[in-house]
Parts: sequence; structure tokens; C-alpha cells
Amino acid sequence: MASNPPGKCCYQGVKHEGTPKGKLSQLGDFEIYTVGEPSEYGLIIITDVIGHKFTNAQLIADQFAANGYFVVMPDLFDGNPIELNRPEGFDIMKWLGGEYHPKKRAHDPPHVDPIIDSTIIYLRDQGVKKIGAVGYCFGGKYVVRHLRPDQGKIDVGYTAHPSFVQDDELKDIQGPLSIAAAETDEIFPNDKRHHTEDILKELKFPYQINLYAGVEHGFSVRGDLNDKRQKYAKEAAFLQGVQWFDYHLKGEELAAK
Repeated sequence: MASNPPGKCCYQGVKHEGTPKGKLSQLGDFEIYTVGEPSEYGLIIITDVIGHKFTNAQLIADQFAANGYFVVMPDLFDGNPIELNRPEGFDIMKWLGGEYHPKKRAHDPPHVDPIIDSTIIYLRDQGVKKIGAVGYCFGGKYVVRHLRPDQGKIDVGYTAHPSFVQDDELKDIQGPLSIAAAETDEIFPNDKRHHTEDILKELKFPYQINLYAGVEHGFSVRGDLNDKRQKYAKEAAFLQGVQWFDYHLKGEELAAK
């Protein structure tokens, strides 16, 4: 496995202040958060387990939109995300299996993959020609699973502190992948990061792995912005994603200017 299964650190952190600028609407049988104007370049934000209504995630979506991308962030969990800082006794593995869902709906590839596919179709219908995907923690697995421009899916991927990525999923990517990693991370520790690097070296696609000192799993979404080191790492990881997409999605356009 290229990263470990999710754990308690996947839903702990700090809620950030701000007023999101996007809007919520319905796409088929699931909700989406959209921000920015439809254009050639679109991004799907594939969230961590706290979901698409989390203020922090919406503010990040707004920031990507401010950098010239049409952003869509779908509800992956059928209205059943994990609340930030759940108390002791919550079992994330049972949640993944659907035990806490009213209809016992699992949060796994058979249920999440179709949501990603429908979001990709929506972006194409809006005139988007090139699609990038941003995956935080839980979402990192699905960036990797759908990084298949050869199948008309995601063209370019970026993930921060990914979880639950299988070796065969990583070996199957068909496009550029950038990873932001935390120095302290039980889900994506040093050995998994080096193992991931070994796999990416064997592939023919551009890759990047940045390691941020002094931060833990979840820093790019749920870090404490009152802590200067965490604030710097969060902002730097975001810029890492913007620069990656600007180069690999908008490269020809930028070169022409």
C-alpha cells in the first residue's frame, strides 16, 4: 500500500474563518459546491472526510477559483460526512463501511467513483477542456484512481497527505501527479512516502513530492493558522498545487503569453 488507511488524525483540526463565495446546487442525486466561471480549465476538489460543506474546504475552492479555475466540489458521502473533531469512540473504519449512514451506504470506490465520473461529465458539459483534481486525505485515493486522461478523466493530479492509496492504483496513473506531505504523518509516513516515490520513478509521468517540516497530517486543510509554521506550510502547499496546475494544465497558454 502506498499510504495507510484513514485514522483519527483525518478529522481533527481547526476550523478557519471566512465567508465562502461559491454556491451549493444539485447535480443528479448529489450536491456540489461550485465557484468561478466556466472556462477551458476546471478543477475537482475531492475532499477529506469532513466533506464539501466544510468552510475550510470551500475557502480553498474559492482560492483556486481566484487563480483562474472553474471549481466543482462534490458531496462524496451522501450527506454523511464526519464532523470535525469527533469525540472519542468514533470508529472511522465503521464509517467507511457505512455503519453510521442511515441507509448503511459505504464510502468506498463503488459509491465514490460514480460521483467523480459524473462531476467530470458535468465539467465537460460546461466547456472545460482540461481537468485537474485536488485530493485531500481521503480524496487523494480518488485523484490517483481517476488520473486517466487516456480515458477522458482527470488530466493532472495534486494531493496533500493522501490516505488509502493502493500500489496498483498508483502504478495505473496516466498523468502528472504532485504530492504535499507532512513531516509527521501516521497515514503517509516516511516509508510510504519513499515507497510512493519509488513507484513514481518507474512511471513516465512528471511527479513532485514536497515535504513540509513541523506539520502533521491534515495541515493543508485543517492546520492552525495562528501557528506561523502551520500557516506557512498550508499556504505553500496551496501554491504548490496552483503552480502544478498552471504548468501542466495551462502550460501551452502561459507559454504563448
